[in-house]
Amino acid sequence: MPHRSSTSTFLQHYTAPAWLPGGNLQTIWPALFAHRTRGPVPAYRRERWTTPDGDFVDLDFLASEVSAHRPLIVLFHGLEGSSRSHYSEAFADVAWRGKLTYVVPHFRGCSGEPNLAPRAYHSGDHEEIDFILRRLRQRHKGPIVAVGVSLGGNALLRWAAEAGEGAGAVAQAVASVCSPLDLAAGGHRIGKGFNRMVYTTMFLHTMKPKALQKWAQHPGLFDREALLRARDLYEFDNIFTAPVHGFTSAEDYWTRASAKPHLHRIRIPALALNALNDPFVPAASLPQPKDVSASVTLWQPPEGGHVGFPTGRFPGHVTAMPEAVTAWLLQASGITPHVPQAWPDHPMTVPARL
Repeated sequence: MPHRSSTSTFLQHYTAPAWLPGGNLQTIWPALFAHRTRGPVPAYRRERWTTPDGDFVDLDFLASEVSAHRPLIVLFHGLEGSSRSHYSEAFADVAWRGKLTYVVPHFRGCSGEPNLAPRAYHSGDHEEIDFILRRLRQRHKGPIVAVGVSLGGNALLRWAAEAGEGAGAVAQAVASVCSPLDLAAGGHRIGKGFNRMVYTTMFLHTMKPKALQKWAQHPGLFDREALLRARDLYEFDNIFTAPVHGFTSAEDYWTRASAKPHLHRIRIPALALNALNDPFVPAASLPQPKDVSASVTLWQPPEGGHVGFPTGRFPGHVTAMPEAVTAWLLQASGITPHVPQAWPDHPMTVPARL
């Protein structure tokens, strides 16, 4: 059945620790210092798949002895993320404790090795997600649920909208976490003030060298000198992301790739989780109930930062959000969730079905 929640329902479900106030601290501290797992660091086994265009993608599967009939959680990472991102390891820990299967497919160029084709990845890359999910569906015997973080969540919801009624034959439920569903609003926000100094600088530190590697593989692919001068994500997207992936400009890319205008087309259970104090995503740009189909649950707690949601005593941990999102995905798929809480001192509960 469809899931629906109103903003007023969210307020009781998450409060950040008093010792970690504000969206920036709730973003930076969890990524660098908070506990990601209750047990050991997740061990992965890697598979390399050949893509339809003759390139490759690398997928890291959680190395655990779990029945192939158990639910599979597929996590699509965010911008410049990987299976070793703090949220990836936190979801892996939840899967390990819940005896679930788990995989992180890497967008091209994010697995530690440059891909071969001219293209890389982008926020609306629903074709890549379709290829990955359908191949996983062919080989996995149990239910499949998928979660996308930030960029990966926008692309995942674009996939759910594009797949329409057929999405349910591939995955039983999907969730986005802190995704900029209005890419223009998010792109302009990250290019200003503190965001520009800290987050934009961090992203460009890895994105520009990767783009230059791509130019070395395919000389003339884009304006190399202009890219060297790029100082924000708008300029990077205008010079590299847009032309390489078939868009005419950064504005065209942000408009056509955004998931928000397509949320009314989603026909499988979908969760869109966004903190209202996310420094990357303006609260005013977030979807409202009128923007989505009856299959979409909007969860917009007032705090959490960007993929932070820390809980517990200093130095805190980040497992409560993955526990809550995983439980929602399983329940939305008709599966009774059993995800033991790593730190039961501060559970986090997704809005219930109304």
